[in-house]
Amino acid sequence: MAKIDPSARIEDGAVVAPDVEIGPFCTIGGNVTIGSGCRLVSHVNIAGHTTIGAGCTIFPFASLGTPPQDLGYRNEPTRLEIGGNCVIRESVTMNVGTVKGGGLTRVGNRGFFMAYSHVGHDCLVGDDAIFANSATLGGHCVVGNSVYIGGLSAVHQFARIGSQAMIGGVSGVRGDVIPFGFATGQHAKLEGLNVVGMRRRKFTRERLHKVRSFYQRLFFGPGQFADRVKALAEERAEDPAVAEILDFVSSGDKRPIVMPDRSSNGTQEA
Repeated sequence: MAKIDPSARIEDGAVVAPDVEIGPFCTIGGNVTIGSGCRLVSHVNIAGHTTIGAGCTIFPFASLGTPPQDLGYRNEPTRLEIGGNCVIRESVTMNVGTVKGGGLTRVGNRGFFMAYSHVGHDCLVGDDAIFANSATLGGHCVVGNSVYIGGLSAVHQFARIGSQAMIGGVSGVRGDVIPFGFATGQHAKLEGLNVVGMRRRKFTRERLHKVRSFYQRLFFGPGQFADRVKALAEERAEDPAVAEILDFVSSGDKRPIVMPDRSSNGTQEA
C-alpha cells in the first residue's frame, strides 16, 4: 500500500503505484502517473501529463511537468516522460513539450539531476545522464547516453550533445558537441576527447588510439572541415565510435558543430 503523508495533495485521475512513498506537502496533478517504488521526499510538485518511471527518488522543491517556458504555449496536453531509477535533487525543473516541438520532453533511465538543474521543453535526454548543479538545457536539445554536463553550464536551444560527451563547468554551449567530446569554456570550445569516460566504458588502448588519431585528422588536418569529413568517411568501419562521430557531424542542421581552437592542436583532454 502506498505511504502518503496526510499533507500531500493528489488530484483525482492521478495513477500512483501501490508501493510509492509520497512525503509531506507534495502536490500531484490529475494527469500524472508515478511508477512502482518511487519516493517523493517532500514538497515535490508534479503537474501536467507526466509519467515517472519506476524506482525514482525526487527531492524537495523539484517541479516536474510544468508548462514550457515558451510564449506560444496555449495549455495543450503535451507531455513529460521520465525513465526509471532517476535521482532528481532539490529544485530541479523539467517542463512538458510544445506542439510545435513534437509535444514531448523525454528523460531516459538512471539519470542523476543535481540541484537546480533544468530540462527545457521538447528536450530528449538519453540514459545515464549526469547534470551537475544548475546545469541547464534550452528547449529542443538532444542529449545522448552517458553525458555529463558540469555545474552552472547552459546549452543553447536546439543544440545536440553526443553520447559520452562531457561539458565542463560554467560553460556556455552554443552548438553541437560530438560524441565522446570534451567541451568547456565561457563560449565552449572542443578541448579533446572525454578519455576518462571512454576508459570507464572499457575502451581498449588500441581503440583509444584509433579514435584519437581520427579526431586529430578531423579537426586539425589540412583543408576545409567539410572536405575533411568527406575524406574521412571511408574510416567509419575502423571503429564504432568513429562511425558515430561521422554520423553525428553529418546529421546536424540546427546548430554548428562546436570546434576546437586549432592553435591548441587538440592536446587537452578530459
